[in-house]
Amino acid sequence: MAVQDGGHTVLLATHAGLYNMSADPIEVISPSIDLMGFTTTGEPGHFYASGHPGDGVQLPNPVGLIESTDGGQSWQPLSRQGQSDFHSLTYTEDGVVGFDGAIRTSKNGQSWSMSNTNIQPADLSGTAEGQTVLAATEERVKRSTDGGTTWTKVPDAPLLYLTDFASSQSAAGVSPDGIVYTSDDAGLTWHRAGSIDTEARAMAATNLADGQLQIWIATEQDILVSTDGGGTFSTWTSQ
Repeated sequence: MAVQDGGHTVLLATHAGLYNMSADPIEVISPSIDLMGFTTTGEPGHFYASGHPGDGVQLPNPVGLIESTDGGQSWQPLSRQGQSDFHSLTYTEDGVVGFDGAIRTSKNGQSWSMSNTNIQPADLSGTAEGQTVLAATEERVKRSTDGGTTWTKVPDAPLLYLTDFASSQSAAGVSPDGIVYTSDDAGLTWHRAGSIDTEARAMAATNLADGQLQIWIATEQDILVSTDGGGTFSTWTSQ
C-alpha cells in the first residue's frame, strides 16, 4: 500500500496488478502482474516490485526485481529474473531490501548481497530518509540501522504483522489481532494506540501538514484511515 500527494492518491499492490483506489471508478494502473512485493522510493512515480507475470505479460516467472518510473504503468526487469519472488520489499537511502526466503540488499537494484540473518519477516519497512529497516517476524520486531545488512531484536516490542514509516523517526504498526502501535524513535520503542476490528491486509503511514501521524489500513472490505495517530479509525472514501 502506498499513500501519496497528501492522501489524494492511494495505491494498492494486488495479485492482479497495481490499483489506484483514488480514481472514480477505481483504476488498474499496471499490466496484469501478481505483485507479491511492492515499494515506493520517495521519488514520484518510482516504484520497485516483485512477483509473477499475469496473462499477456512477457516477463520471466518469478519476475525478480522490476522497476517502474512512470507510476506503475510499465515495468522493466532489473535483476534476479526467474530466481526471486520477493514477498516483501522496502527501500532506504542505501537502496533496496527484499525477502525471497533470505534477506537480500542491493544499492542499485542489480547486484545483491545476502544478509547474515535467518529471520523470516512477514513484512519489511524502511524509509528513503534513513537507513533503518523494520522486520515484522513471529519473534516480534527486528531492526536494522544499516539498510538491512545486520539485525537486532527490539526489546519489549509488540508482535506486529505490518509496519510502515511516516518519516525517519515516526512509524506505525498493527498486530495480527488489529491493535495499532506507534513509534517516534524509528521503532526502538512502541506505544499502544487504538485498534481495528478486522484483519489488516496492508498499511501505510504518512504525516499530516501539522505533523500528526496519519495511518492507513487496507482490509478485505474497506480502507480505514486515522488522523489522530492511530487512536480512532474511519472508513476512507475517495474525494
